Amino acid sequence: MEFKTIIEPFRIKAVEPIRQTTRSQRQEALEQAGYNLFLLQAEDVLIDLLTDSGTGAMSAQQWAGMMVGDESYAGARSFYRFEEAVRRITAFKHVIPTHQGRAAERILFGNTCKPGDVVPNNTHFDTTRANIEYRGARAADLPIAIGRQPARYHPFKGNIDLEALESLLLGDDPVPLVMITVTNNSGGGQPVSMANIQAASKLCRQHSVPLFLDACRFAENAWFIKTREEGYADKSPLEIAQEMFSYVDGCTMSAKKDGLANIGGFLALKDDELAERCKNTLILTEGFPTYGGLAGYDLEAIAVGLDEVVQEDYLRYRIRSVEYLGNKLTGAGVPIVRPTGGHAIYIDAKEMLAHIPASEYPAWSLSLVLYVEGGIRSVEIGSVMFGRQADGTEEAAPMELVRLAFPRRLPTKFWSLPTGISSGTLWIPMRPLGSHGPIRELFSPGRRNRQDRLAAMWSVKGGLEETRASFLMGWR
Repeated sequence: MEFKTIIEPFRIKAVEPIRQTTRSQRQEALEQAGYNLFLLQAEDVLIDLLTDSGTGAMSAQQWAGMMVGDESYAGARSFYRFEEAVRRITAFKHVIPTHQGRAAERILFGNTCKPGDVVPNNTHFDTTRANIEYRGARAADLPIAIGRQPARYHPFKGNIDLEALESLLLGDDPVPLVMITVTNNSGGGQPVSMANIQAASKLCRQHSVPLFLDACRFAENAWFIKTREEGYADKSPLEIAQEMFSYVDGCTMSAKKDGLANIGGFLALKDDELAERCKNTLILTEGFPTYGGLAGYDLEAIAVGLDEVVQEDYLRYRIRSVEYLGNKLTGAGVPIVRPTGGHAIYIDAKEMLAHIPASEYPAWSLSLVLYVEGGIRSVEIGSVMFGRQADGTEEAAPMELVRLAFPRRLPTKFWSLPTGISSGTLWIPMRPLGSHGPIRELFSPGRRNRQDRLAAMWSVKGGLEETRASFLMGWR
């Protein structure tokens, strides 16, 4: 009989205590944070699934590499180690380090976009969209139709809509570049097929428009191609990633995701002239091109992480861990985006809390109850994050999701126990006694949800007790 149990492909050599909190303490913390989970103090969070960005555990090899980091201002050997690691995967000539992914976005869009431009993507994440709109351009989301239907299955729901892309490229609005986000974070962490990347590349070349990857989770996307797309089962994740990058002209990357590091990112390019302009911007805003706002030890950690992230044992464990939790939730009747993505579970709050209208932010409401009841910090990906339009108007987001993002190499299978998601520990009485979500109290310009404070249609001690009946986690 074949032994099929997947265990964590690592040993835990250091631990950090977690502060236990009571429900009343979490209620008080939430009120002080203005009903915004981003504004909580981390020590008030029992299980932090806010993001997978920079929150993972680094390896012994990464820590060892940091000890030999070269902190020379210019030409440090740590940069060349980092550059070699990036080129081995992407084959791009120009590798420009940044302190994280959004800095790479800002530099790229600052040197390519102008007012009136349109930048299409399968789905832009909020910081990507904000950096485009800051330049006066428009961010256009072009997911395939099934990508916005959480309950329906498709192996590559992250694909960009090729017909919509071609229509946009044939239109009157100038398109300075096209992006594809792998995996599609705002669309449920869904992968993009190799065939879709290749077809998008062909379209872009026909119209002389460069194609870029938002490559934060390139390795996870490569694993899905290996396991779901015909013709790739016998290829390694590294070989698949190399083919993905061969179809594009550059990429932005947050190394806090599939770089397995706590900080860092890069912009990688083929074009000499664009690279020169981007390096000049880098010097003004980040630092010299051989460190880009990072210490030498950070560059070493990323270089090692890029080698480790394409290892099959790691990716098999990573994707299966998320799938395991997804199966537990669906088995308990919780609606999620299916199939599960690579880095997170996305609960479908629109389906789960159908009695709360989009104007009262059902996904945000659900995220608050998850925190009060289970000490779990998640993130809303819905009308709070994407409802504010560039002209200041409000529009309901296509989906109302709550993302539970898995830190890399940090959770074990047994992390499901304290969240109440192991067998026999989750109970969800769907009694919609409360019909109100939070409402906006303070509006801030640009993208929302990270600094805004909210008022509530209910009080913490009154209405929240009522709303918890819509989603209540507990132990039997």
